[in-house]
Amino acid sequence: MGYEALANDILKNVGGEENVSNLYHCATRLRFTLKDQKQAKKQAIENLDGVITVVEAGGMFQVVIGNTVNDVYEAITKISNLGAASTEEEAPKEKKNLLNSFIDMIAAVFAPTLGVLAGSGLIKGVLALLTSVGWLATDSGTYVVLNAAADAFFYFLPIFLAYTAAKKFKTDIFIAMVLAAALVYPTITAAYTDGAAISFLGLPVSLARYSSTVIPAILAVYVLSHLERFTRKRLHESVRNLLTPFICLIIMVPLTLMVVGPIANSASELIANGYLAVYNFSPILSGAVIGGFWQVLVIFGLHWGMVPVMTNNIAFYGRDTLGPGCMTAVAAQAGAVLGVFLKAKDKKVKSLALSSFISALFGITEPAVYGITLKYKKPFYIACIVGAIFGGVAGAAGAGALAVATRSILSFPIYIGQGFVWLVASYFLAMLAACVLTFLFGYKDEAAVEEEKMILASEQALVLEKPAQGQTIALSEVNDPTFSSGAMGEGFAVIPSRGEVYSPAAGRITSIFPSKHAIGITTPQGAEILLHIGIDTVNLAGKYFETAVTENMQVRAGELLVTFDLEKIKEDGYDPTIMVMVTNSGDFETIEFVDENQSVVIGADFGELLV
Repeated sequence: MGYEALANDILKNVGGEENVSNLYHCATRLRFTLKDQKQAKKQAIENLDGVITVVEAGGMFQVVIGNTVNDVYEAITKISNLGAASTEEEAPKEKKNLLNSFIDMIAAVFAPTLGVLAGSGLIKGVLALLTSVGWLATDSGTYVVLNAAADAFFYFLPIFLAYTAAKKFKTDIFIAMVLAAALVYPTITAAYTDGAAISFLGLPVSLARYSSTVIPAILAVYVLSHLERFTRKRLHESVRNLLTPFICLIIMVPLTLMVVGPIANSASELIANGYLAVYNFSPILSGAVIGGFWQVLVIFGLHWGMVPVMTNNIAFYGRDTLGPGCMTAVAAQAGAVLGVFLKAKDKKVKSLALSSFISALFGITEPAVYGITLKYKKPFYIACIVGAIFGGVAGAAGAGALAVATRSILSFPIYIGQGFVWLVASYFLAMLAACVLTFLFGYKDEAAVEEEKMILASEQALVLEKPAQGQTIALSEVNDPTFSSGAMGEGFAVIPSRGEVYSPAAGRITSIFPSKHAIGITTPQGAEILLHIGIDTVNLAGKYFETAVTENMQVRAGELLVTFDLEKIKEDGYDPTIMVMVTNSGDFETIEFVDENQSVVIGADFGELLV
């Protein structure tokens, strides 16, 4: 696939590089922060080959690509200056609600770590599996080495999050990493473990365990970002690079250990205890809610808000009980698209369903959701209900995760422990149930649906609306024998009073002439409509014309298609009459035209106006 071509089209349709204040990506999406979202052409981007859909949520313009998102991201960074640096400070200061700002921040901080987060978690799971079956002893050298590979990321998580948080908050990356490293410095950690009391300049330091924590490092870097900007502005450039790190570290390390860290740690503990209280109230309800609504959160990109909670649970309790519900939710979506694959006859639908099923098995559900289940609605509802049921089963069994990872079929090892067998059973039963229910009740083959839509003229009339303001005339009165003879199909014409053309019916744009003077539309009934603006205006080669739609775009009746300079066309000696013809009119026994008052003014024969 030509990723550079796709990258160029996406960048152009979001308003160009100059309209992008920030860009990063997660497992399946390009996440743009735009200076002016009105410049982005959402429909045009969704129509691009290689784009699944576009989601506007959390204050971001999210282009869902799927498994090749990293390739497209790299292609964008090659043809632009995006990615390496951000210009978010140049964006207009739009007021965001608290939730959007939080999700935007969490996604930006955690998204870059997703790969290593999943990989490290999987190693931890494999080690748990090997030790539980007695194949590997915990005091062996092999275990020690592999455990270091598995645990290093989680133990030093504050340092990694400080790096991504520094990029998000626009502060010095290395100062931020040193600040976070101080939280897990061996002497500090040992003092906490030994219960030692230490002070700074006579003031007591409230020690806590910061390894594997999330909130303290992020909050500390946020405070650092303000201090660093304040300091840099007030120092002369000759000493700025030396004194800024000196001042920031000598203030922030004690401040974090004495104030910011304890506050953040208390917040982390409060969140962990709050979730535990909800879970203890009803593990079944907790699992069902996550299993039922996880994919809804994914659709809007809000699932990132749960990642700190999951990580926090593991830091405080050694396991996370949110993960099992997510697993059943993903399994249900996989089962639903498998059901569509088994029932569909359309080759394109089968191909998309199969690839979406494979992606879902490895924890990536966006292709399944946007390409199949959400499109046909019932499979999505079925998957959510099934995910909730078996999420409740996994919750009742007390299943939990040892690490945060993608909801992949390969991730089972991280759930070793209480409720493991029930979780595995719930995963596959959710997949099977969603597959069977979708096959029986959730999907009607597209071929059959299209057959029903192809309504014969004897059953229903084709109704066309007036496409422009002006005087309506019979097609036979048009000053061009090609059109007036009916050789191009039956229809009518309008002598326009304004330079705007609207769609006469709902349908899909099947062709736009390079000269922009003619557009083809196919309706759901199978009518092939040709709108031709002016006589011999093809000679203008697009001059005075501007299209408002793109090929393959779905339009509603009355939606703007083309604007043109009516007076300029007349001045150049061209007849601006607009012709509307049904090129396959022989397939329809009855075709009616309605005026702006929705009154039928042309009957089946189009021979004369009934006005």
